[in-house]
Amino acid sequence: MDVDEPKPESPYRPNYKPTLMLSGHSRSISAIKFSPDGKMLASCAADKLVKLWDADSGDIIQTFEGHTEGISDVAWSINGDFLASASDDKTVRLWSMESFEMVRVLQGHTNFVFCVNFSPSSSMLASGGFDETVRVWDVARGKTLKTLPAHSDPVTAVAFNHDGTLIGSCAMDGLIRIWDTESGQCLKTLADDDNPICSHIKFTPNSRFILASTQDSTIRLWSTQTSKCVKTYAGHTNRTYCIFAEFAPGRKHIVSGSEDMKVYFWDLQTRDIVQVLDGHRDVVIAVAAHPTRRLIASAAMEKDLTIRFWADEADTNSS
Repeated sequence: MDVDEPKPESPYRPNYKPTLMLSGHSRSISAIKFSPDGKMLASCAADKLVKLWDADSGDIIQTFEGHTEGISDVAWSINGDFLASASDDKTVRLWSMESFEMVRVLQGHTNFVFCVNFSPSSSMLASGGFDETVRVWDVARGKTLKTLPAHSDPVTAVAFNHDGTLIGSCAMDGLIRIWDTESGQCLKTLADDDNPICSHIKFTPNSRFILASTQDSTIRLWSTQTSKCVKTYAGHTNRTYCIFAEFAPGRKHIVSGSEDMKVYFWDLQTRDIVQVLDGHRDVVIAVAAHPTRRLIASAAMEKDLTIRFWADEADTNSS
């Protein structure tokens, strides 16, 4: 079963090496995301701050202050104009990349906001949280368009598909749900028999599959068409935290953090572990894949507080 064709003639094996170490957050880092153009990395943490880093030099560009509680997630608008952050202060805040100022505070969630993502058109935003709802927002007006009674436990991730017609959500109830953006109807529920806590989901670029991380130390690839799990990836440790999984640059591999302080790479098709990165000194909670280069960022929790960059030799030779 091929997820993304075509296949290379000789399989490329990741060979990532450490390049940069970024320090600046004073409390546990929760999420990191590369900007759509790959020039910056955004990070957020329990220290109530969002930070912007230069993806080439690792220098800090900007620190955004405004949230009154810790931040769990950050997301870029696809056009690169805005950054959104989701916080325990029950708000989503929008930051302008032009003025480097806060431009909107989205209020409506009645408990911690845990996850946030923009639609492909950048006109809508989805957020989820401990009030067990998914809210869909009009970015321009800063108003709620829909409130979906999504789950029976805190919502841990929200994602739009490639054309914005669907929203995926997952939660601590172990369910993954697919919603019609326009109507707000639940179209499908993906679930395994034992329903381990689902930490994170991401659509594949063609939206035919969903990559899902669960707290039984497994990452699953679900078919959105058949509602079946088609592949599983294991070997890392994930039983406690909501750890991000990502498609590595080149989209032939999956990359994830782990509670054993390492970063794991799997071959998407064979499901084999092809590389493990050592170096962090605490749970690696988040990973981010650069949009154009063979570059990975990883971030770790309280006892470490660093963001590390790892580059593949193939990338350093070409750049």
